[in-house]
Amino acid sequence: MRILIDADACPVVDIAIDVAKSFGLECLLVCDTAHVFEKDGAKTITVSKGADSVDFALVNMLKAGDIAVTQDYGLAAMCLARQAYVIDQNGRVYTDKNIDNLLYSRHKAGKIRRGGGRLKGPPKRQPGQDKSFKAALIKLINDNLNKDSE
Repeated sequence: MRILIDADACPVVDIAIDVAKSFGLECLLVCDTAHVFEKDGAKTITVSKGADSVDFALVNMLKAGDIAVTQDYGLAAMCLARQAYVIDQNGRVYTDKNIDNLLYSRHKAGKIRRGGGRLKGPPKRQPGQDKSFKAALIKLINDNLNKDSE
């Protein structure tokens, strides 16, 4: 099991790296040339800048049982199709049961924006969201490790 992070604008990179270290898991940060950075305890994979280049690179690196960290519903759907576990920056675990509704809401929002409408953005990030992410990531790892040992 590895943790792969859609690292472009991800607010929980450091938390995910710390959790990966505590479990002895490899952590990969996938970013494009506009967001190049290095973090101790993680390997950075830099891909060419372009629409969805990070998404496709991350999906192509995934193995069944890996964990992907992303807030992108489209990427989450592709990761689920590769039998990976997927979690967002707030600790929500994407599943086959919730991804269709999330993709539909993204489609509706895009339709509104294309029609000239405006939508309110997300509220300012709160410290509790980091705690929720960390707890959910640890639970996801523990649940997966327990399944693998059965």
